[in-house]
Amino acid sequence: MMRSAAINRRSFVKAAGLGFLATLTPRSLMALERTDAVYASGIRADDGSFAIATVTERGEIVDQMTLPARAHGMAFSASTGKTVAFARRPGTFAMIFDPRNKGEPVAISSPEGRHFYGHGAFSPDGRLLYASENDFDGNRGMIGLYDATDRFTRIGEFETYGIGPHDMTVSEDGRLLIVANGGIETHPDFGRTKLNLGEMQPSLALIDAATGALVEKHVLPAEWAELSTRHVDLDGEGRIWFACQYEGHRKDLPPLVGHFAKGENLSFIDLPEETTRRLANYVGAIAVNRSEGLVGITSPKGGASVTIDTRTGKVLAEATIPDAAGIAPAKSGFAVSSYDGDFLSTRSDVAWDQHIVRI
Repeated sequence: MMRSAAINRRSFVKAAGLGFLATLTPRSLMALERTDAVYASGIRADDGSFAIATVTERGEIVDQMTLPARAHGMAFSASTGKTVAFARRPGTFAMIFDPRNKGEPVAISSPEGRHFYGHGAFSPDGRLLYASENDFDGNRGMIGLYDATDRFTRIGEFETYGIGPHDMTVSEDGRLLIVANGGIETHPDFGRTKLNLGEMQPSLALIDAATGALVEKHVLPAEWAELSTRHVDLDGEGRIWFACQYEGHRKDLPPLVGHFAKGENLSFIDLPEETTRRLANYVGAIAVNRSEGLVGITSPKGGASVTIDTRTGKVLAEATIPDAAGIAPAKSGFAVSSYDGDFLSTRSDVAWDQHIVRI
């Protein structure tokens, strides 16, 4: 189990304390007692309202926190226990809370001329929050810097050296910010419309976390200029795994998953043709199970999840999951959710959103 990215269920219960446990129903308490892991994910209820749900590995909802609108990705700090839910692009709010207690959450807004891209990450010590943002009038990607020790006051920003930054993460030593610049221009005046599909330049950037200087930038080959780099995660060796969404012709068979490390070129995984077709040219989420050396990906468009060996790049398993949404490491393999309300073996009367974070 990954101590750097998660706390186990026993630690979660101990940190939560009797005050939190006393607020739970007997059913939620039983679910929490039986689980091997605890997660958080965005949900949409039947009445159209939005929330963040704390959920067991079996998919049993333990607790919920109401949100003003739809969330997308989340970030968790193992150092402080704080979790952040970022608004879905082009949203402007982020909600910071501690899922182990009932304290008031902290809500922040992106500054004027910016909106969130739905993702972010904490520094390893939990003192800084980094958020992917859009300077939409300047048509450039940014990383907002927020002081987690001072109610998440915004203290600065760095460029991402590309446009359309989506997911990002931080190296284990905290020195590098790793950003997937999707290469797609958007502007809130046009909602979620993609404005430059004929002139995309997707890339992956390594940025100095102390200075904001560009360390490396990997632009995708010209033949795959329409392959938007979207999501990233780190394996146990510190390699960066990335997943893509293709904006070109639907009959093309682009590479959808790859990896690299500092000082190396990008390497794409040669997925079987039938697997690429099954993913429908769209990977919606990626996660690494470091203890087992696995990479998991999901495709809501293809209704599938795929498990890959990090050492060989070989596909180990595929599953049909209609409207597959989030994925996160589990005790064995991965926990996968769906827009239809499935979370592993449990179905709830909610729509799970695109991402899961293990807390």
